This record gives sequence, structure tokens and C-alpha cells, in this order.
Amino acid sequence: MCWCGARWHAAALYSPDAYAEWSLVGNSAKICHPFAQWVAYSTLGTHLSIEGAALRVGYCDQWKYQQRGRGTKMILDFNENKPVAALLGAGAMGLAIVRRVAAGATVLLGDVSEANLERAAESLRFSGYDVHTMLVNALNKDEVYAFAVHAAELGDVMWFVDTAGASPSQAKPQFIIDLDLIGTSYALDAFGPVMARGGAGLVVSSQAGWMGHFTEDEENTLALTPTDELRELAMLQPDVVDGSGKAYIVAKRANHLRVRTAAATTWAKSHARVNTISPGIVMTPVAYDEFNAPGNTYQHMIEAGACQRVATPDEIAAAAEFMLSAPFVTGTDLLIDGGTIAAMKSGAYEGRRDQR
Repeated sequence: MCWCGARWHAAALYSPDAYAEWSLVGNSAKICHPFAQWVAYSTLGTHLSIEGAALRVGYCDQWKYQQRGRGTKMILDFNENKPVAALLGAGAMGLAIVRRVAAGATVLLGDVSEANLERAAESLRFSGYDVHTMLVNALNKDEVYAFAVHAAELGDVMWFVDTAGASPSQAKPQFIIDLDLIGTSYALDAFGPVMARGGAGLVVSSQAGWMGHFTEDEENTLALTPTDELRELAMLQPDVVDGSGKAYIVAKRANHLRVRTAAATTWAKSHARVNTISPGIVMTPVAYDEFNAPGNTYQHMIEAGACQRVATPDEIAAAAEFMLSAPFVTGTDLLIDGGTIAAMKSGAYEGRRDQR
């Protein structure tokens, strides 16, 4: 049953010997199950389901439960002072990483899309995670810093994962520079000071960061320029970064370099680690956008790599879990591309294309 006006959905799964009574009053909904003797009601909305005599409840913001005959409150987690895992960019890859590291933690999701946040939060809550959400535009410095502050208010920030970004087929060059490079740098600046001792951060970059050719001076400029001055760099101007693919390569290489700098400076002061991972082609909605873009670049890369297939978000999450848990690894990048960059650097990529 669905009442969109009340911003909630409810569904019952009945066994032959079970039934439920439903009622809706204003923006409140109530479900009664005679065997479990539970009454649950919400003014904010969520999903409900019944299986046999058991009542399973997920929630959006706040739920109250009352057992018939005597008042009580259902508590799903009695632990206090839980560590915090913050995810900026609530997409498939980020959620796969959170599922691996954040069991028993408080999860804070940040995204520019309220719809994405609601879907992601619901998915995690029904899997037993304690989830908070916050609308965050990763292009906006103030909002990114507020996200970091809110994470610290929830508890000791032990994990920060940044997957916010746009692909070449989704955005124009300057937008990619602003989001994937400058926005990511703001996130590194914001979270370094709030990380708990022993905490770990991870920026999800891309194999594209390994595709460019930069001079030592250019890399030092990308690595060391203060974030507020990045947009003025000559090497990042529209007449230089004149294509979305080029902008993406520059941004992802800058991710590697700026994480290295952060690991030695602001994050080191907090006794926290930070790294990047550089996935190849991973089957996510973003990948589908790239498949539908003109040309066969993705197809050529899949064919050229030794694995000759795409990766799954869970495979990337496994590598991310290692980087977040390895206590002596910081300031570096892990390439997870199925062999695409090896093929490019060795000449095998062009060789295979020539054979077509």
C-alpha cells in the first residue's frame, strides 16, 4: 500500500495463518499484528512488512513502537559512542564500500540528490545499518565543510569515502574540473581536521589518472596549490583543458597528487590515513552512460585488459576495504583496472586495436 502524500510506503507479506490491520489518519499510519501483539505507527514514513508473526520495520527518521498492554520502545542497536563512516556521493560503488566497513557504525550519507539519498538510506537501513543523511553539493565549499562538521558531531569519524564526481559523457570540461578536482580537494581539506586518530579516508579516483603525461612542475602545481587557488591555474583554463576526456584525466591525476599531499600534512596532523583507489570500468549507472556515448573507447579498453571484462562494485569495494583497513598504507593509489593501464603502457592496447 502506498500513500505518497504521507511520504511513506507500506507492504505486508502474509503467511496463511497471519493477517494485519491497517489504518491511516492524516499523515500517520498504523499497523496491528495480532500474533506479535505489536502496534507501530509513524508520522514520517517508511516501509513495513509482516512475515508470519514477526513484524519487520525500517525507518526514515523516527519510529515509535507500543506493545499492547505495556509501553515499550524497540531499540535496534543499544551501543552508544559508535564510530562514524561518512560517504560523499551515494552511488553504487560508495554504498558497496560502506557495506564492507560500516557494520555497527553510524553512517552519514551525503549527496546532491534527495532521491538518491532516500534510496541509499533505505537500502542500508533494511540491511541493519544506522543511517543519517544530509543534502550536500560537493561543488560548494561551505556545504562540504558543513558535512564534515556534522559527521564529527555524530561521533568519532573513522572512515571517510569520497565518490562524488562526473564522467566525461556526463559533463562539460569545466564542470569536471570543478567537481572531480576542486570539489574533491575541498573534501580532503574539510575532513582532515575532523578525522579521529587511526581513522582512514579514501578518494575513489579512476584509471584515467594513469593515462596522462605531466611534467614534474605540472604535478607539483596540482599537488601543492591551495584549493581556493586551483581554479585560477593556467593549466586548468578552458583553452587548455578543452575536452571532457582531458579534464577527467587531469582531475583524476590531481586526486592522486593531492591525496599524497594531504596524507603528509592535514591528515597526518590528525594521525589519520588517506589514499586513493583508481578503478577501471565498473558496471554502474555511470558506466552505462559511457557505453552509450559516441565511439568504442570503453569496448577497446575492456578487450585490451588482461581480465577482458568489466569489474563489479563489490570487487572495487573489496580493494577499498583493504585500503581503509591497512594501518601502514597512506598517501598512495591502488590501481584496480583489470590490466587496462598495463596494456596501454606496454603497447598492447594499440596493438590489439590495430588488429581489429
